[in-house]
Amino acid sequence: MADDGGGHQLLPRRDRVRALSRGLPGLRRLPVGPRRAGPAEGLAVGYKWYFARCASGREDSVRKQLETRIQVKGLQDIIPQVLVPFERVTELKSGKRKVVSKKLYPGYLMIQADLGDPDDERAATARAVLREVNGFGDFLGSRGEPTPLTEAQVSGILARMSDSEERPQVAISLRKGDMVKIKSGAFDGFDGTVDEVNPEKGMVKVTVTIFSRPTPVELEYWEVEAV
Repeated sequence: MADDGGGHQLLPRRDRVRALSRGLPGLRRLPVGPRRAGPAEGLAVGYKWYFARCASGREDSVRKQLETRIQVKGLQDIIPQVLVPFERVTELKSGKRKVVSKKLYPGYLMIQADLGDPDDERAATARAVLREVNGFGDFLGSRGEPTPLTEAQVSGILARMSDSEERPQVAISLRKGDMVKIKSGAFDGFDGTVDEVNPEKGMVKVTVTIFSRPTPVELEYWEVEAV
């Protein structure tokens, strides 16, 4: 198994995604009642994932309120998980690299639920309880009915979260065409234009003019600054 750099062994990617689907790091899975007990793998029968709107900037607060309301009303068998999708990225602050969490979809939550038939009384109650929470909008869908995410969409989001835990990408605010100044190395003080950004490697390719000839150079992201 791979190592995360801190002495902790990481599960294979497929196993990590499966573990994430049962409960994300830092996310408490609400106890599931007996009516919808899940199979051996740990996912309850009939559950699907949905996107729901919430107040931007208050995602974590709204999630906590939702979890509290769900437990107080005894609706854990309807909604076992509420998730704020995130990824881990490396930022440069005050000259130091720092790994931070960035929300993948600001203003949205992912909710695992068994909403059942529109006439299902408990499912209807659960949706009504969610709407009582300040900052919660509603499920994404059409004609008033929530539209579930596909398995491929869910797997993709969970895999992205899992991969970022293992290998945080570098948060690079630069875009192709941006003008930058090089602040380190052999080309210190040169101005140039960004040609390519590689967040996985934390590198940028910049074209500078040397002796009246455009010359591409590859630099680490912290070696340049926008002008």
